[in-house]
Amino acid sequence: MPSRVEDYEVLYTIGSGSYGKCQKIRRKSDEKLLVWKELDYGTMGETEKQMLVSEVNLLRELKHPNIVRYYDRIIDRTNTTLYIVMEYCEGGDLSSLVARCIKERRYLEEQFVLRVMAQLMLALKECHRRSDGGATVLHRDLKPANIFLDVKQNVKLGDFGLARILNHDTSFAKTFVGTPYYMSPEQINRMSYNEKSDIWSLGCLLYELCALSPPFTAYNQKELAEKIRKGRFTRIPYRYSDELNTLLSRMLHLKDYLRPSVESILQSSLLAETVAEEQQKAQARLRRKSMGCVATAHRAGEPEPATEVRLKEQVLRDREKTLKEREERLEQREQELCVRERLSDEKLARAESLLKNYNLLRQPTGLAGLYSKDIDLDEDCSPGKRKVHFARDSKENHRPASRDSMSSQELILKKRLQAANSRAQALGEMERAYPKSRQFQGIR
Repeated sequence: MPSRVEDYEVLYTIGSGSYGKCQKIRRKSDEKLLVWKELDYGTMGETEKQMLVSEVNLLRELKHPNIVRYYDRIIDRTNTTLYIVMEYCEGGDLSSLVARCIKERRYLEEQFVLRVMAQLMLALKECHRRSDGGATVLHRDLKPANIFLDVKQNVKLGDFGLARILNHDTSFAKTFVGTPYYMSPEQINRMSYNEKSDIWSLGCLLYELCALSPPFTAYNQKELAEKIRKGRFTRIPYRYSDELNTLLSRMLHLKDYLRPSVESILQSSLLAETVAEEQQKAQARLRRKSMGCVATAHRAGEPEPATEVRLKEQVLRDREKTLKEREERLEQREQELCVRERLSDEKLARAESLLKNYNLLRQPTGLAGLYSKDIDLDEDCSPGKRKVHFARDSKENHRPASRDSMSSQELILKKRLQAANSRAQALGEMERAYPKSRQFQGIR
């Protein structure tokens, strides 16, 4: 039986917007506290209606402990009103938490910020890399007011009203949507964007959790757009670690392809411990759920083998999910290796071309050396053979200009220098002997 408005009791209104309001309700059948978004679709245009339908469909498909859970929808055609029944988050949203910290003049602990970051990254991973094999979902409106906390201070990502589905990895969104303080540079410049735009918005959100104000603020939208295009912001307070500041700076990089992916952020040393804790909690929740299914089956009198088969199916699904994630990581690594291989091939080709050019440059020199050797052999021939002399201007007698010819000239000059030195030495000896001969003549 489909749900009716009469099945719920309205307690009070939490907030209101242009198209409706959000109310806290109680389900009469089991007294469970929930919320619903009451939306008047009679005054909506076709675009708004399409966004509303996409939000409902997305909430039905996205099932993750860190995403606001969808329960039901009720269509009141008489009053043209749609009720979307969702999980109630007792802890409020992050915008009210930031306002409370400003009022109390205190900062949030770094461990809490890291926990929020890890849980939001896991929620975004479910959106960007769907575990059920569905298309990529961009949230496009990540801001503190759309992030909720449950009674245990766990993060719940909500309000997918501006979300967009990308059917292929190469698809890029082009719609100008979102909240200005958290919009990426590519959205400001009205360029195409992908899931890295959500990384920018999440970086702005986490920056605000640390500094209690967004990284880019201005008095008007034009000035804000200029500041976002420049991408300059002050460091988060020094009570937070350099690792956290570095990670936020990478998330707020002006070039989207240099921003880290969800997987690389989750695998960073800063979040490794927190992510491991969240995964252990998820496994514990799964075990409790499995035990609850077994207990329900016992109470219903269902045969034991059927429950075992269900448990095995769940284990196989989890294993398949793990293998899929591992396969994605291997594909990413394979792509990186392909890029490295291409770069190494280009370097090798460049080295081979340089070696080839070097050999071509050396080749004439070698030939000239051989040619000069042949001539020298002819010049040093035995005395018994006649030498053949050519005219000085003939082509046959013209030697090619090369380093070997220069070296032969140097040898000739060296020989002439040695002869001059020996001659000078002989003259010196004669001069030294000359005074003695004159003494001998005087004696005579």
